[in-house]
Amino acid sequence: MKNIYLLTILLFIAVSIDSYGQGCVAIRGNGCGGGLNSGIGLSKGEFNAQLGYRYFKSYKHFRGSHEEVERVENGTEVINKSSFVDFSLRYGITDRWFANIILPYVHHDRSSMYEHGGNPPNGLGERHTTVSSGLGDIRIGAGFWLWEPGKHDFNYSLGLGLKLPSGSYDYEDTFYNQGENRDEDVKRVVDQSIQPGDGGTGLALDIQGYQKLNHRFGINTSVYYLFNFEETNGVLTRNGNSEFSVPDQFAVQVGSYYASMKGFSLYLGGRVEGVPAKDLIGGDAGYRRPGYAVSLEPGAGYAYKNWSLFASVPIAMYRNRIQSYEDKVRTQETGVYRHGDAAFADYLVNIGLSFRFGGAQQDAEPVDNNPFYN
Repeated sequence: MKNIYLLTILLFIAVSIDSYGQGCVAIRGNGCGGGLNSGIGLSKGEFNAQLGYRYFKSYKHFRGSHEEVERVENGTEVINKSSFVDFSLRYGITDRWFANIILPYVHHDRSSMYEHGGNPPNGLGERHTTVSSGLGDIRIGAGFWLWEPGKHDFNYSLGLGLKLPSGSYDYEDTFYNQGENRDEDVKRVVDQSIQPGDGGTGLALDIQGYQKLNHRFGINTSVYYLFNFEETNGVLTRNGNSEFSVPDQFAVQVGSYYASMKGFSLYLGGRVEGVPAKDLIGGDAGYRRPGYAVSLEPGAGYAYKNWSLFASVPIAMYRNRIQSYEDKVRTQETGVYRHGDAAFADYLVNIGLSFRFGGAQQDAEPVDNNPFYN
């Protein structure tokens, strides 16, 4: 028997997991090759189609955990406005095995001074914008539930996914006030943070699950790590000093749900997401802005029959632009401490719409109002 509350809960998890993105720290694309939303409750032959949207504006600069408030006060901050639209399709291979594919579309708008002649007082002080858009990095994957769905008050899945280098990683736009005399407009690669893809083939591992507390409350947990095997993608940065790195990514989420009797649900959780300075597999050279954000995430949703709608707003509580591998190398070579900065968002906006179809559909009302009943 399908539970309408479960649909809402699962949609939130998918929206939350797929919502990586923190401005200049390029946490790119969607989350998991597997995913809790991908498989739980899907009977053999059943599909779950989902359309997700997320948006953020990053403009507050951090070096370590210290916010450089003078950047905003002086008007020299870099402003990234990023929108992501993801279409995903999940399929129940059996009641325990599931597969999915995620097709992402991205649009970025990056406004800065330093890239267009330099920040004042030594630069020209003209603010201009670079833009990128297009297909991101496609994800395909599969997963397996460790226990028979519907037989326990808890369950956890193991997922394995493949990230394909389908998004452009050498996207170009016009930069102003270039050249020796700062009087040229030239086309060059845009910043790493707004490239639609990273140029690498990656392997995503995830563990996700839920624990029922009572008929209306439950806890969900997810741990995700993306291994990128390439060290760099062969594309030089705008100034030509180094190649773009192809970094790993990670995310951890824990949250609790309350489900009402009329299809509405509330969520409150926390999550950590970021880019490490060193990859677990492969080299660490190349240009990257490593860092992480810790967020408090409230959300709400509604489900009716096979439709689910959910929205959440993760609010950043702590941000840290850690020292990169290149920062450490240059510190050792020059004897002068180097630690780059990065701009982070204050919050993200996540919205998702989901529809389930096919398989052995059963649309009866839930038993005992249990949001985790299947």
